[in-house]
Amino acid sequence: MNTTILASTLLLTLLLAVGLFFFIRASVKDRIQQVKLASPETEESLLNQLKQYFDQRAYQVAAVDAATNQVTFQGIVRPSWFLAIFLTVLAACGIVCLSLVLSILFPTLTKVFLGLVALAPAAGLFYWKKAERLEQVSLKLESASTQAAGEQSLVIVTGHRDELIQLQQSLKLKPLL
Repeated sequence: MNTTILASTLLLTLLLAVGLFFFIRASVKDRIQQVKLASPETEESLLNQLKQYFDQRAYQVAAVDAATNQVTFQGIVRPSWFLAIFLTVLAACGIVCLSLVLSILFPTLTKVFLGLVALAPAAGLFYWKKAERLEQVSLKLESASTQAAGEQSLVIVTGHRDELIQLQQSLKLKPLL
């Protein structure tokens, strides 16, 4: 077999392995964002809806600052079985690909390289241990009046990106640009 083809295949496989490594690492990364959302509800009504929403999501009130009209909720984020299994399967596929390329280069070590697939569950275990964490969502309520929309409530939410998306969809809040 041509050594140029083997070298380029090995290089591409190593690049894919590096990408997979960073993908697995990024699965547990905090993605904290701040977003401004508008609602036609009054501040009191919106605050009640937000409290009810976070109660349903197993968050508890951690702090209330009446002076700045800010509430902080906190809750435990549980890891996802699906994502743990998915990361394990991805790691197994990546290790098999790397093992096949290495076994072409070093045929006497084929069994050793294929045995590395036993390391694949480490990816799911890494995710499982790191993904469960205490998460906080901070809300600040303001009232805003615009000529086009009239009187409306504005909530500034700081929290995990996925939680903000879910909040926005559940309560039909519109983002302000």
